[in-house]
Amino acid sequence: MIRLYDNHLSGNGYKPRLLLSHLRRTYERVEVDILRGETRTPEFLAHNPNGRIPVLELDNGTCIAESNAILFFLAENTRFLPSDPLERALTLQWMFFEQYSHEPFIAVTRHWIRHSGMTEARRAQLPEKEKGGYAALAIMEGHLAKTGWFGGERMNIADIALYAYTHVADEGGFDLTRFPAVTAWLARVEAEPGHIPMEPASTGLIVPVRP
Repeated sequence: MIRLYDNHLSGNGYKPRLLLSHLRRTYERVEVDILRGETRTPEFLAHNPNGRIPVLELDNGTCIAESNAILFFLAENTRFLPSDPLERALTLQWMFFEQYSHEPFIAVTRHWIRHSGMTEARRAQLPEKEKGGYAALAIMEGHLAKTGWFGGERMNIADIALYAYTHVADEGGFDLTRFPAVTAWLARVEAEPGHIPMEPASTGLIVPVRP
């Protein structure tokens, strides 16, 4: 059985949890306390030398790190990863956008404000973080004003990757009411069968409810 190491407050950890729910796959979930340094223990570093969650451990012990790589692996041969080469490339395009132009601003600001606390150095960086976050949201708004999803004609892993931190962007001080197409897209994602909230109530064996 596959095992997912993650943290219930992490958007990156939420991504594979959300996809696994949509896929109705049974898995074991292991909570890792990132604020207490549990990703820096020898035991965890044996799974991911980079010391970050999430990590997906396969039946044979092979481990896959990086949230979007995990999404790509789990989605292969499912409706969440297009088979058309162009649509696959566009899906990856938006997933790279999420990691390079979205997550460093929206996710980092949320982490500072909600979890790890503000310092004078971080306060000095906030204006630049806010500028970058709003720029990413504006790009998403422009795209969603013309089409319903990212990378294809229906929800796929690009949407899951972008949804994870966008839907909690307000926790980092971002005003989502300025982006009506983004907020409508968030509602569409949440209306999809299999959707689960970000903060799970349990660890251990996760058996998704089947309709």
